[in-house]
Amino acid sequence: MAESTAPDVAPHDAPGVPRTALVDRDGLDRLAAVERFSGVVRIDRSAEVELAVAYGMANRAWGIPNTIDTRFALASGSKGFTALAVVSLIEDGVLTLDTTARSVLGSDLPLIDERVTVGHLLAHRSGIGDYLDEDDGHELSDYVMTVPVHELDTTESFLAVLDGFPTAFAPDERFTYCNGGFVVLALIAERASGLPFHDLVQQRVRDPAGMVDTAYLRSDELPGGTALGYLSEDPSSRTNVFHLPVRGNGDGGIYSTAADVSTFWTALFDGRIVSPAWVAEMVRPRSTLPSGSARYGLGFWLDATGPGVQLEGCDAGVSFRSVHDPDTGRTTTVISNTTDGAWPILRYLEGQQRI
Repeated sequence: MAESTAPDVAPHDAPGVPRTALVDRDGLDRLAAVERFSGVVRIDRSAEVELAVAYGMANRAWGIPNTIDTRFALASGSKGFTALAVVSLIEDGVLTLDTTARSVLGSDLPLIDERVTVGHLLAHRSGIGDYLDEDDGHELSDYVMTVPVHELDTTESFLAVLDGFPTAFAPDERFTYCNGGFVVLALIAERASGLPFHDLVQQRVRDPAGMVDTAYLRSDELPGGTALGYLSEDPSSRTNVFHLPVRGNGDGGIYSTAADVSTFWTALFDGRIVSPAWVAEMVRPRSTLPSGSARYGLGFWLDATGPGVQLEGCDAGVSFRSVHDPDTGRTTTVISNTTDGAWPILRYLEGQQRI
């Protein structure tokens, strides 16, 4: 079937949610039309939905629009879930922040410095070489995987792409965002717990948080109600199915809804995933970016100066950010099934409110 030109569809608002004065909705709708935004925008405050609206297409070929309940890939947005699964094992005494990667990996990935710990990996301060280095100049639309993507369906299968990257710097010397480090965390968590990583996240994060529409789906068998990822807003754009591992892992790739993301924040700060003491430890700043634009804790981005906690993801066919302010209870989430779609909308919202 030939791909359609993805006809425009009217914004799809959540039933029963009035148009809020929180943002200029007419301006938001105009921007979404100009930018060909495809995705969902949701704003909550203390469990009250203030805005929930969907735009664009989940499947362009079949003309299926996004709705507020559509599931989207979150890319690196799920690093926070990986971190929580690991911290839950720390709470149980299975691991510690000082557990070395080598003590669990054995002879696998021999180029990882023997001093690298779970804490270094969680904080992006490990110095290990990255299989998917975001500073190497590649475009998100490039085909960067070095093995066929269908082979990357389990945590152990990632050993084929993680190996062979020399140490970049000594552990704890500085902050450098590292995708590979979070796959190594998944390997450590899986081996230490005896549970497959995907099951571990389900049991220790998804289920206690009540995230009923969240799962690590295979991109080649997406169920109904799930958005395909497109490389651009151009109606003729290809999907991202050959760009990413067929099933996400420790560094990203879970699928979720805007509602489940809001549910997650409530559960996190209620202490339903890990204890409040550990939540506080995870959102305690460990690093500040040289630009001063953000800080980082353990698995979570943090506002440069304020209390905001963030999950963010960007990949071929995915752009996502959710910002939660634990002081006010406000959550702002923008998810898009295109590579850059979320960012103009987020900039607009930042001009309308402090998020």
